[in-house]
Amino acid sequence: MSNAMTTKQQAIPEMALSEADLMDVLRNSLYPGAQDASIKLVIGYCKAAGLDPMQKPVHIVPISVSTGKKDENGWDKKEMRDTVMPGIGLYRTQASRSGVHAGTSEPEFGEDVTETLDGVNVTYPKWCRVTVTKILPNGMLAQYTAKELWKENYATRSAKSDAPNAMWKKRAYGQLAKCTEAQALRKAFPEFGAQPTADEMEGKALDNGVTVYDGNTGEVTTQRKEPSKPQLHSYTDDQLEANIAGFFAAIQSGKKSADEIIAMISTRYQLSGDQIARIRSLQITHTAEAGQE
Repeated sequence: MSNAMTTKQQAIPEMALSEADLMDVLRNSLYPGAQDASIKLVIGYCKAAGLDPMQKPVHIVPISVSTGKKDENGWDKKEMRDTVMPGIGLYRTQASRSGVHAGTSEPEFGEDVTETLDGVNVTYPKWCRVTVTKILPNGMLAQYTAKELWKENYATRSAKSDAPNAMWKKRAYGQLAKCTEAQALRKAFPEFGAQPTADEMEGKALDNGVTVYDGNTGEVTTQRKEPSKPQLHSYTDDQLEANIAGFFAAIQSGKKSADEIIAMISTRYQLSGDQIARIRSLQITHTAEAGQE
């Protein structure tokens, strides 16, 4: 535990808690709703790092992790796992207690960008810049600047979507500012560690390279790559023959176009070029018949 925690326990020894009592306090106050196993992670982390858990220096962050298995459609199965990560407040506290922190600048933002990401309209700052000033052993001041792009930091609502999650849509500036400040503090005080903060990782998936965490620099980047698509079975000619009349009826009634039918089948099966041509011929036939009426 920290020196402050140790001093308090020496002054008021009756306030010292057993681990069971400490878990009760954390469960009912600082981490309501958390599983016991996750709270034990917090206690273990704080013991190893000499931190006072009552100051809530770390957060419990659910991270989406690939299980290495596939679902019935061929997509990667994922599960949520609780991890313990420092908060931006811990980095600020460590910098303040170092005695050589000479200030952190207010975040500076780049121009606004408005675009639609997977159907969600969002406005965000293109970048954010934060500078941390540190007193060097020779008395000179050194500045450490971090510049982070919103598109490289924001968390998506799922691994299959490019839309931002609720927090990154609502607080586009605040979330990016915390991520940028954390990076600037890591650059100025590498001795504090390189672990990303909970603010940077909350809502992100840590699997298949979707989110990349550099353990040496602490940088967290998100690659917007498409998830691997499941292998589709071929649509047989027998299946086409069994459904061709129904397809034509749907086209005649105006319920579906040939391209809509092709798209519908393609979500589950692999169509051959000849099969696609045949379905499209139904549209041509319908158009010709309609013109003769």
